[in-house]
Amino acid sequence: MRPVSDSIKTEEHEGSGHPADHAAFAQVARGYYTPIVVLFTATLIISNICATKGVEFLGDKSVSLGPLQILPIATDGAFFLFPLAYILGDVLSEVYGFRSTRRAVYYGFAALLLTVACFAIAIRLPAAGFYENQEAFRTVIGTTPRLVVAGLAGYFVGQLLNSATLVLIKERTKEKYLWARLIGSTVIGEFADTLIFCSIAAAAIGIDTWEQFVNYVIIGFLWKTLCEIVVMPITYWVIALLKKHEPSYS
Repeated sequence: MRPVSDSIKTEEHEGSGHPADHAAFAQVARGYYTPIVVLFTATLIISNICATKGVEFLGDKSVSLGPLQILPIATDGAFFLFPLAYILGDVLSEVYGFRSTRRAVYYGFAALLLTVACFAIAIRLPAAGFYENQEAFRTVIGTTPRLVVAGLAGYFVGQLLNSATLVLIKERTKEKYLWARLIGSTVIGEFADTLIFCSIAAAAIGIDTWEQFVNYVIIGFLWKTLCEIVVMPITYWVIALLKKHEPSYS
């Protein structure tokens, strides 16, 4: 029979929700999980629409390093927004864990499918006689099947790898070395996402040479990783705030 004092300590330990043998995560039943998932999903939907536009910087320059085309820089119209999805994915993974982040990824996946379906229906609806923008409407939101597959595949694989990597590192480091988790997970997730998306979508947005493709992948990957590093102080602050105010974080 255990001593009464040991029983009390065990009960207090179990009731406190602070196990000492694994990394700490918050429960999802209440708190800030839902608004973060909403912003996460909205970012993904907007990014996939913006990504249908090919973008080129310094188009009058031509600089190459072997097979790598340094200039002009070719990317897509979501280059400024898509990194936010990975930053939010890092916040979800760090605070709420892999299962909850995986659920958010599923929500985002379903929302993207719904978006694509609604766009397809809206395009095919008969235009009113006074509506003169049918072709422009079709051009802007009429994403090709290739872009749809590229966006969904890249997003799904990249986000799950990003979350799984961060959580695996956290299981070993606990609350230490957050910077290593953020950068490490971004490198894995963003590279997989960028490579998959670019491999499928390149031709659909007008990239038709090997040099442009390599440039598209490398520039996209480096840009997204750099964004993660630049905004890391903000990511640190958001994570610390959530950990402090999530009553179930343990």
